[in-house]
Amino acid sequence: MEKFPAPSIRAAVMGAVSVLALSAAFTPTRAQTNVPYPSKPLRVIVPLPAGGPTDILARIVATPLQDRLGQAVVIDNRPGAGGNIGAEIVARSSPDGYTLFAGTSGPLANNISLYAKLPFDPVRDFSPIALVASAPFVLAVHPSVPVTNVKEFIAYAKARPGQLNYGAVPGAAAHLATEMFRSLAGIDIVHVPYKGAGPATTDVIAGQIQFTFASTPGAIPHVKSGKLRALAVTSTKRVAQAPEIPTVAEGGGPVMSAEVWYGFVAPAKTPREIVNRLHTDIVQIVQTPATRDRMLASDFEPRLMAPDEFAAFIKSEIARWGKVIRSAKITAD
Repeated sequence: MEKFPAPSIRAAVMGAVSVLALSAAFTPTRAQTNVPYPSKPLRVIVPLPAGGPTDILARIVATPLQDRLGQAVVIDNRPGAGGNIGAEIVARSSPDGYTLFAGTSGPLANNISLYAKLPFDPVRDFSPIALVASAPFVLAVHPSVPVTNVKEFIAYAKARPGQLNYGAVPGAAAHLATEMFRSLAGIDIVHVPYKGAGPATTDVIAGQIQFTFASTPGAIPHVKSGKLRALAVTSTKRVAQAPEIPTVAEGGGPVMSAEVWYGFVAPAKTPREIVNRLHTDIVQIVQTPATRDRMLASDFEPRLMAPDEFAAFIKSEIARWGKVIRSAKITAD
């Protein structure tokens, strides 16, 4: 029988040391697993310029959030490409809870149908945290347009096919809402492209174009000042900040729902406990009277959804607006 030499004591000891070393290398230490979250400042990417509605809402939430977390929450504006630049930054960030996205219906739902090549997937590349607010559009006309409700507006437009102009950023939510209304109402109207919602609203006020679908934060101040006439809001119910404005259906038009919505998401694979922590804090912030009052004063409707509900909502919005985009042959490329 062949005999094998017994291993030396030195070899046995060295083998044991090697096993322990490998184990230590692949096993997180207690300090690593118990690092409290958050232990450093958070960054919130806003995909639009400072001073706009998304930026305002992000700051309304960020200020009390940093008090709750005990860490700074820094707003980082990264505008461009319809929100895609900011969204891509977040999609490629570490899923550690320190980079969040103040997203809107544009990059999180509409853009996947508007752009031939999107550098991120709105479903696969993000972990939804919370939907926090929405803002419907206001069908607003220049005061010289001789109509006072949606029924009259539709009749006026049908009597003048191709003569009424509206302004909107190509592919923006307001553009999609107007095309939805055009299709449902059966009218022939002309889209005048603009680089921003503000200039489009300004040109309605100046009488350069006849009407626009402007978000409530952008329209209501001008309606209250008398510079614009509001015919309807595109939500299914009246908005708290302007309850005198009827819905499209109440004004004699088709039943429709079109809103810009706002929510926070993190990179995909962010630990669920971090997502839940952020969701709880954000919801509690939005539910405080102080935050609610600030949101309503800025013409946002508080609207809360849990992570899983928000994820399902994003998928449904992608499908809903994808149909509108394809039907109207809208592209943003």
